[in-house]
Amino acid sequence: MKEKLQLHEFNNLTKSLSFNMYDICYTKTEADRKAYLEYIDEQYNADRLTSILKVVTEIIGANILNIAKQDYDPQGASVTILVCEGPLDKNSKDMAIGQSQTPGPVPNIALGHLDKSHITVHTYPEYHPFEGISTFRADIDVSTCGEISPLKALNYLVHCFDTDIMTIDYRVRGFTRDIGGRKLFIDHKIDSIQNYIPKKVKDLFNMIDVNVYQSNIFHTKCKLKNFDLDDYLFGYTKKDLHPGDAQMITKKIRREMDEIFYGTNVEEAIVEDEDGSY
Repeated sequence: MKEKLQLHEFNNLTKSLSFNMYDICYTKTEADRKAYLEYIDEQYNADRLTSILKVVTEIIGANILNIAKQDYDPQGASVTILVCEGPLDKNSKDMAIGQSQTPGPVPNIALGHLDKSHITVHTYPEYHPFEGISTFRADIDVSTCGEISPLKALNYLVHCFDTDIMTIDYRVRGFTRDIGGRKLFIDHKIDSIQNYIPKKVKDLFNMIDVNVYQSNIFHTKCKLKNFDLDDYLFGYTKKDLHPGDAQMITKKIRREMDEIFYGTNVEEAIVEDEDGSY
Protein backbone atom coordinates (compact mmCIF):
# COMPACT_ATOMS: atom_id res chain seq x y z
CA MET A 1 0.00 0.00 0.00
CA LYS A 2 1.40 3.37 -1.02
CA GLU A 3 2.19 5.91 1.67
CA LYS A 4 -0.24 8.79 1.95
CA LEU A 5 0.85 12.17 0.63
CA GLN A 6 2.11 14.41 3.40
CA LEU A 7 0.16 17.65 2.99
CA HIS A 8 0.69 21.06 4.52
CA GLU A 9 -2.97 21.38 5.53
CA PHE A 10 -6.34 20.34 4.04
CA ASN A 11 -6.36 18.79 0.57
CA ASN A 12 -7.76 21.65 -1.56
CA LEU A 13 -8.06 19.73 -4.83
CA THR A 14 -11.55 19.60 -6.36
CA LYS A 15 -12.36 16.43 -8.30
CA SER A 16 -15.44 16.49 -10.50
CA LEU A 17 -17.02 13.56 -12.34
CA SER A 18 -19.83 14.14 -14.84
CA PHE A 19 -21.67 11.04 -16.01
CA ASN A 20 -24.21 11.41 -18.82
CA MET A 21 -26.25 8.49 -20.10
CA TYR A 22 -28.71 8.23 -22.99
CA ASP A 23 -31.50 5.72 -23.53
CA ILE A 24 -33.00 5.68 -27.03
CA CYS A 25 -36.36 4.25 -28.07
CA TYR A 26 -38.54 4.18 -31.19
CA THR A 27 -42.10 5.24 -30.39
CA LYS A 28 -44.28 4.72 -33.45
CA THR A 29 -47.30 6.72 -32.30
CA GLU A 30 -47.98 9.62 -29.96
CA ALA A 31 -49.58 7.15 -27.55
CA ASP A 32 -46.40 5.03 -27.63
CA ARG A 33 -44.29 8.09 -26.92
CA LYS A 34 -46.48 9.10 -23.99
CA ALA A 35 -46.34 5.59 -22.57
CA TYR A 36 -42.54 5.47 -22.94
CA LEU A 37 -42.09 8.82 -21.20
CA GLU A 38 -44.38 7.70 -18.38
CA TYR A 39 -42.37 4.48 -18.04
CA ILE A 40 -39.06 6.36 -17.93
CA ASP A 41 -40.49 8.88 -15.48
CA GLU A 42 -41.48 6.06 -13.15
CA GLN A 43 -38.20 4.15 -13.56
CA TYR A 44 -36.10 7.20 -12.76
CA ASN A 45 -38.25 9.14 -10.32
CA ALA A 46 -36.73 11.27 -7.57
CA ASP A 47 -36.95 8.53 -4.94
CA ARG A 48 -35.04 5.97 -7.04
CA LEU A 49 -32.47 8.56 -8.08
CA THR A 50 -32.00 9.48 -4.43
CA SER A 51 -31.34 5.83 -3.58
CA ILE A 52 -28.70 5.65 -6.33
CA LEU A 53 -26.95 8.78 -5.10
CA LYS A 54 -26.97 7.54 -1.51
CA VAL A 55 -25.04 4.46 -2.63
CA VAL A 56 -22.63 6.68 -4.59
CA THR A 57 -22.04 8.65 -1.40
CA GLU A 58 -21.22 5.45 0.49
CA ILE A 59 -18.90 4.19 -2.25
CA ILE A 60 -16.78 7.34 -2.30
CA GLY A 61 -16.62 7.44 1.49
CA ALA A 62 -18.53 10.68 1.99
CA ASN A 63 -21.16 11.70 4.52
CA ILE A 64 -24.56 13.20 3.66
CA LEU A 65 -25.35 16.70 4.93
CA ASN A 66 -28.59 17.41 3.09
CA ILE A 67 -30.86 15.96 0.40
CA ALA A 68 -33.15 17.98 -1.87
CA LYS A 69 -35.24 16.10 -4.44
CA GLN A 70 -38.00 17.02 -6.86
CA ASP A 71 -40.21 15.33 -9.46
CA TYR A 72 -41.50 17.51 -12.30
CA ASP A 73 -44.73 17.71 -14.27
CA PRO A 74 -45.12 16.48 -17.00
CA GLN A 75 -41.88 14.49 -16.53
CA GLY A 76 -38.33 14.62 -15.18
CA ALA A 77 -36.70 14.67 -11.77
CA SER A 78 -33.67 16.11 -10.01
CA VAL A 79 -31.83 15.35 -6.77
CA THR A 80 -29.04 17.24 -5.01
CA ILE A 81 -27.06 15.79 -2.11
CA LEU A 82 -24.55 17.85 -0.14
CA VAL A 83 -21.73 15.74 1.26
CA CYS A 84 -18.61 16.18 3.35
CA GLU A 85 -15.50 14.05 3.66
CA GLY A 86 -15.36 13.36 7.37
CA PRO A 87 -17.94 12.31 9.95
CA LEU A 88 -20.00 15.08 11.53
CA ASP A 89 -20.46 16.13 15.11
CA LYS A 90 -24.07 15.23 15.92
CA ASN A 91 -24.46 18.52 17.79
CA SER A 92 -23.05 20.70 15.03
CA LYS A 93 -25.05 23.18 13.00
CA ASP A 94 -24.17 21.23 9.84
CA MET A 95 -25.78 18.10 11.21
CA ALA A 96 -28.96 20.00 12.03
CA ILE A 97 -29.14 21.22 8.45
CA GLY A 98 -28.27 17.75 7.17
CA GLN A 99 -31.32 16.23 8.84
CA SER A 100 -33.62 18.41 6.79
CA GLN A 101 -35.06 16.49 3.84
CA THR A 102 -37.32 19.32 2.64
CA PRO A 103 -36.83 20.35 -1.01
CA GLY A 104 -35.92 23.97 -1.52
CA PRO A 105 -33.40 26.40 -0.06
CA VAL A 106 -31.80 25.66 3.28
CA PRO A 107 -30.95 28.64 5.54
CA ASN A 108 -27.33 29.78 5.15
CA ILE A 109 -26.64 26.92 2.77
CA ALA A 110 -24.01 28.90 0.82
CA LEU A 111 -22.15 29.89 3.96
CA GLY A 112 -22.65 26.62 5.75
CA HIS A 113 -21.35 24.42 2.92
CA LEU A 114 -18.70 26.37 1.06
CA ASP A 115 -16.07 23.80 2.05
CA LYS A 116 -18.26 20.81 1.24
CA SER A 117 -19.10 18.87 -1.90
CA HIS A 118 -22.19 17.80 -3.76
CA ILE A 119 -23.78 15.11 -5.91
CA THR A 120 -26.58 15.95 -8.32
CA VAL A 121 -28.73 14.22 -10.91
CA HIS A 122 -31.13 15.67 -13.47
CA THR A 123 -33.20 13.85 -16.08
CA TYR A 124 -34.17 15.09 -19.54
CA PRO A 125 -36.81 13.23 -21.60
CA GLU A 126 -36.84 14.39 -25.23
CA TYR A 127 -38.28 13.32 -28.58
CA HIS A 128 -38.00 14.09 -32.29
CA PRO A 129 -40.94 16.14 -33.64
CA PHE A 130 -41.85 13.64 -36.39
CA GLU A 131 -39.27 10.81 -36.71
CA GLY A 132 -40.63 8.68 -33.84
CA ILE A 133 -37.35 8.78 -31.89
CA SER A 134 -37.53 9.36 -28.12
CA THR A 135 -34.37 9.98 -26.12
CA PHE A 136 -33.97 9.99 -22.35
CA ARG A 137 -30.89 11.56 -20.78
CA ALA A 138 -29.70 11.53 -17.18
CA ASP A 139 -26.87 13.78 -16.00
CA ILE A 140 -25.06 12.93 -12.78
CA ASP A 141 -22.37 15.19 -11.32
CA VAL A 142 -20.18 14.17 -8.39
CA SER A 143 -18.02 17.02 -7.15
CA THR A 144 -15.70 16.33 -4.23
CA CYS A 145 -12.90 17.97 -2.33
CA GLY A 146 -10.14 16.52 -0.20
CA GLU A 147 -9.15 12.88 -0.64
CA ILE A 148 -12.61 11.67 -1.73
CA SER A 149 -12.45 10.22 -5.25
CA PRO A 150 -15.65 10.25 -7.36
CA LEU A 151 -14.08 7.76 -9.80
CA LYS A 152 -14.70 4.99 -7.26
CA ALA A 153 -18.42 5.19 -8.05
CA LEU A 154 -18.11 5.06 -11.84
CA ASN A 155 -18.60 1.31 -12.21
CA TYR A 156 -21.70 1.43 -10.01
CA LEU A 157 -23.21 4.29 -12.04
CA VAL A 158 -22.65 2.43 -15.31
CA HIS A 159 -24.65 -0.52 -13.97
CA CYS A 160 -27.47 1.63 -12.57
CA PHE A 161 -28.72 2.75 -15.97
CA ASP A 162 -29.75 0.88 -19.11
CA THR A 163 -27.64 3.04 -21.39
CA ASP A 164 -26.92 3.13 -25.11
CA ILE A 165 -24.53 6.10 -25.04
CA MET A 166 -22.35 7.35 -22.17
CA THR A 167 -20.39 10.59 -21.99
CA ILE A 168 -18.03 10.83 -19.03
CA ASP A 169 -15.95 13.81 -17.94
CA TYR A 170 -13.44 13.97 -15.10
CA ARG A 171 -11.49 17.04 -14.02
CA VAL A 172 -9.16 17.88 -11.16
CA ARG A 173 -9.06 21.59 -10.33
CA GLY A 174 -7.06 23.83 -8.05
CA PHE A 175 -3.98 22.76 -6.11
CA THR A 176 -2.90 21.65 -2.69
CA ARG A 177 0.57 21.76 -1.07
CA ASP A 178 2.87 19.19 0.40
CA ILE A 179 4.65 19.80 3.69
CA GLY A 180 7.50 21.48 1.79
CA GLY A 181 5.14 24.01 0.23
CA ARG A 182 5.33 22.52 -3.29
CA LYS A 183 2.08 22.72 -5.25
CA LEU A 184 0.33 19.48 -6.19
CA PHE A 185 -2.15 19.85 -9.06
CA ILE A 186 -3.26 16.22 -8.89
CA ASP A 187 -2.79 13.60 -6.16
CA HIS A 188 -3.26 10.38 -8.16
CA LYS A 189 -2.18 8.87 -11.46
CA ILE A 190 -4.65 8.68 -14.33
CA ASP A 191 -4.17 8.17 -18.07
CA SER A 192 -7.82 7.75 -19.00
CA ILE A 193 -11.26 7.42 -17.45
CA GLN A 194 -11.24 3.98 -19.03
CA ASN A 195 -8.75 2.92 -16.34
CA TYR A 196 -11.70 2.95 -13.93
CA ILE A 197 -14.14 0.98 -16.10
CA PRO A 198 -14.02 -2.85 -15.82
CA LYS A 199 -12.93 -4.73 -18.93
CA LYS A 200 -16.22 -6.62 -19.22
CA VAL A 201 -18.01 -3.26 -19.47
CA LYS A 202 -15.48 -1.78 -21.89
CA ASP A 203 -15.92 -4.80 -24.15
CA LEU A 204 -19.56 -3.80 -24.64
CA PHE A 205 -18.79 -0.32 -25.96
CA ASN A 206 -16.88 1.54 -28.63
CA MET A 207 -14.95 4.26 -26.79
CA ILE A 208 -13.24 7.52 -27.72
CA ASP A 209 -10.96 9.53 -25.42
CA VAL A 210 -10.30 13.27 -25.64
CA ASN A 211 -7.89 14.21 -22.84
CA VAL A 212 -6.02 17.40 -21.95
CA TYR A 213 -3.36 16.00 -19.65
CA GLN A 214 -1.62 19.27 -18.80
CA SER A 215 -4.94 20.60 -17.46
CA ASN A 216 -6.03 17.35 -15.79
CA ILE A 217 -9.14 17.15 -18.00
CA PHE A 218 -10.33 13.72 -19.15
CA HIS A 219 -13.23 12.91 -21.49
CA THR A 220 -14.54 9.55 -22.67
CA LYS A 221 -17.49 8.77 -24.95
CA CYS A 222 -19.01 5.28 -25.17
CA LYS A 223 -21.48 3.68 -27.59
CA LEU A 224 -22.85 0.14 -27.44
CA LYS A 225 -21.25 -2.18 -29.99
CA ASN A 226 -24.04 -4.70 -30.40
CA PHE A 227 -27.40 -3.66 -31.81
CA ASP A 228 -30.69 -5.55 -31.43
CA LEU A 229 -33.76 -3.70 -32.70
CA ASP A 230 -35.94 -5.34 -30.04
CA ASP A 231 -34.04 -3.34 -27.38
CA TYR A 232 -35.30 -0.11 -28.95
CA LEU A 233 -38.96 -0.90 -29.55
CA PHE A 234 -41.60 -0.04 -26.97
CA GLY A 235 -44.69 -2.25 -26.69
CA TYR A 236 -43.91 -4.61 -29.59
CA THR A 237 -41.05 -6.55 -31.20
CA LYS A 238 -39.39 -6.60 -34.61
CA LYS A 239 -41.42 -9.72 -35.44
CA ASP A 240 -44.47 -7.45 -35.53
CA LEU A 241 -42.88 -5.24 -38.20
CA HIS A 242 -42.67 -5.48 -41.95
CA PRO A 243 -38.98 -6.05 -42.90
CA GLY A 244 -38.91 -2.72 -44.69
CA ASP A 245 -40.23 -0.91 -41.62
CA ALA A 246 -37.70 -2.70 -39.41
CA GLN A 247 -34.87 -1.55 -41.68
CA MET A 248 -36.16 2.03 -41.71
CA ILE A 249 -36.49 2.15 -37.90
CA THR A 250 -33.02 0.62 -37.48
CA LYS A 251 -31.48 3.37 -39.61
CA LYS A 252 -33.28 6.07 -37.61
CA ILE A 253 -32.11 4.69 -34.27
CA ARG A 254 -28.52 4.13 -35.38
CA ARG A 255 -28.43 7.63 -36.80
CA GLU A 256 -29.62 9.02 -33.47
CA MET A 257 -26.91 7.05 -31.65
CA ASP A 258 -24.19 8.22 -34.04
CA GLU A 259 -25.21 11.87 -33.75
CA ILE A 260 -25.11 11.73 -29.96
CA PHE A 261 -21.83 9.80 -29.92
CA TYR A 262 -20.01 12.07 -32.34
CA GLY A 263 -21.71 15.25 -31.12
CA THR A 264 -22.87 16.39 -34.54
CA ASN A 265 -25.72 16.02 -37.00
CA VAL A 266 -24.73 13.48 -39.63
CA GLU A 267 -25.93 12.81 -43.15
CA GLU A 268 -27.95 9.63 -43.62
CA ALA A 269 -25.41 8.34 -46.15
CA ILE A 270 -22.66 7.99 -43.51
CA VAL A 271 -24.66 6.46 -40.68
CA GLU A 272 -23.30 3.08 -39.52
CA ASP A 273 -24.89 0.00 -41.04
CA GLU A 274 -25.91 -2.98 -38.88
CA ASP A 275 -22.55 -4.65 -39.41
CA GLY A 276 -20.73 -1.58 -38.04
CA SER A 277 -19.57 -0.34 -41.46
CA TYR A 278 -20.42 3.00 -43.08
